[in-house]
Amino acid sequence: MPELPEVEVTRRSVTAGLLGARVQAVERGAALRWPLGCDPGWLVGRVAGAMQRRGKYLWLPLAPGPGAAADPEGGLLIHLGMSGALSFAPALPPRGPHDHFRLQTDRGGLWLTDPRRFGAVVWSTALDADPARKLLATLGPEPFDPALTEARFHAALQARRAPVKTALLGGELVVGAGNIYACEALFLARIDPRTPCRRIGPARSARLLAAVRRVLAQAIEAGGSTLKDFHDAQGAAGHYQDAARVYGRAGQPCENCATPLRRIVQNQRATYFCARCQRR
Repeated sequence: MPELPEVEVTRRSVTAGLLGARVQAVERGAALRWPLGCDPGWLVGRVAGAMQRRGKYLWLPLAPGPGAAADPEGGLLIHLGMSGALSFAPALPPRGPHDHFRLQTDRGGLWLTDPRRFGAVVWSTALDADPARKLLATLGPEPFDPALTEARFHAALQARRAPVKTALLGGELVVGAGNIYACEALFLARIDPRTPCRRIGPARSARLLAAVRRVLAQAIEAGGSTLKDFHDAQGAAGHYQDAARVYGRAGQPCENCATPLRRIVQNQRATYFCARCQRR
């Protein structure tokens, strides 16, 4: 599943080319997770603003075009689902069997490819209005938000009994720490993934928050992780998986102590860690 780094890489690879583009046509394929919520033809003539990201959602503002001042402001809330990817090119190619939403603009074509159709493209008049507000309501704080202080992160940990890896994947402590990134952050912070959140003191909590931020920043810089089919809007694969210290390396030596790395399953997700370096 595309996580925060992949979604942020997608945003960055789309924004410059799409900014200021005027929608000329809209095409839809099979139904996605949620309905679009407006007549597709109503998007024609609208002008794209700067794409934003909240958690694993992308927000594409679409302002009324010239001569349509009476139309409300709004935009498209986009989710890539389990296996989706956005692409952007000077012209739309022939529609593929898994291309379920396509915008032709005067600056190029944008399209969502989603084989499993768990993704979504939803119209909303604003991020703080339904349906966008409802979809974003349960998201935790952004990892790089200065408002997410060490004290706030520690307090959130203390309010939970779950193992720390499980809590990180839940997205309420902080958004974006998907499976690969949670494993890597816990390794850097030297915390056993099975540790109950309430047993993590202020010092280790601060170390974990710093590790989450470091791992996510490195993953964004590396273009995200491509384990199966993720690519950015220009088709480039991510490379963070090649630099992973523990993820996917069960049985290989820990880079710190040479102890063979372990793989366990938590909540049906594979967890990789060093039983010697990472303490409960």
